[in-house]
Amino acid sequence: MTSFDPTQLLPDDLLERLRARAAVHDRENTFPDDDLADLKAAGYLAILVPEELGGAGLGLAEASRLQQRLAGAAPATALAINMHLVWTGVAKVLADRGSDALRFVQEGAAAGEVFAFGISEAGNDLVLFGSGTDATPLPDGGYSFTGTKIFTSLSPVWTQLGLHGLDTSSDDAPRMVYAFVPRSEVQTGRVVVRDDWDTLGMRATQSRTTVLRDAVAPADRVVRRLAPGPNPDPLVFGIFSVFELLLASVYTGIARRALELAVATAAKRTSKRTGKAYSQDPDIRWRIADMALAYDALPPQLEALSRDVDDIADHGSQWFALLAGVKHRAVTAAKAIVDDAVLVAGGSSYFSGNELGRLYRDVLAGLFHPSDPESAHSTVATAWLGPVED
Repeated sequence: MTSFDPTQLLPDDLLERLRARAAVHDRENTFPDDDLADLKAAGYLAILVPEELGGAGLGLAEASRLQQRLAGAAPATALAINMHLVWTGVAKVLADRGSDALRFVQEGAAAGEVFAFGISEAGNDLVLFGSGTDATPLPDGGYSFTGTKIFTSLSPVWTQLGLHGLDTSSDDAPRMVYAFVPRSEVQTGRVVVRDDWDTLGMRATQSRTTVLRDAVAPADRVVRRLAPGPNPDPLVFGIFSVFELLLASVYTGIARRALELAVATAAKRTSKRTGKAYSQDPDIRWRIADMALAYDALPPQLEALSRDVDDIADHGSQWFALLAGVKHRAVTAAKAIVDDAVLVAGGSSYFSGNELGRLYRDVLAGLFHPSDPESAHSTVATAWLGPVED
């Protein structure tokens, strides 16, 4: 670990405010506007933006540690902010590799813009390699997009929506088009944000469905036209690497908080049978030790892989397997740790207002993010065994 101190950007008093609000937003199914305001004021939305452009100049490794800390206080806030940080992280990945194609993202984040991630589509298991959204070229070099995006976090507040679609009409079609649509398209009616987010957990993300009806991305916000399917382009690598690592960071933060709550509860609960605190019970001690053993493996993996992205390390054909693997391990370990924490805490955690009860619901969302378990195993199998023969 480095000497970077995440408490400078996320001090304890700020985290306690966010934690107190998290229960309210979960109960009321509302977006955490106050959290966003506090994080903006702290410069958090520009942590991955270079100092010369008005940001904190941090790397992905430092952002991962910050997101772990934020998720321990307010998981849904952390997951929502994650999607903004993905685009600023992709901008950093490109800039580090000599491309300024997303410089406007860095400048916008430093100026207070909020970037949302409009990639997910119902039934699209191709994810970055295909799209059910139509991308139609316009005479001035822009594109219009028609389709439906799901799980669009930050729906009430985003100012720029980064998305993709498939161009099937150009001379070199088909082409995957990556671009950014401004919030003004909501006012024109070409973007419709449905108020349909009523979920089991991660409620404050307000990841609503977004309907695109010839939504226009201007020419200077069209950042890539790529052939469908696996592609070595740095944009694809940037999206996949930053998305997987920051997602894993959020769920690692949830795991840490569940472990802390289990330890605190074990110290407070007393056995009627023995008269001793549950922290002295050998079965409880074994369970908490098992939780800690699982958790302790996660932060070093995130640190190492995040630094490898920052340092432009070469893992060759293993990159996607490593990234999918760390996300899969973080999510599955976090779920198991929360499960064990609930067992340690007992029946009080079954109430919806209990923090562990909320973590139990929030951690389930990790199963739905790419790479899902099937995709992760397929990616790793291909990396080690080669592709499936026809």
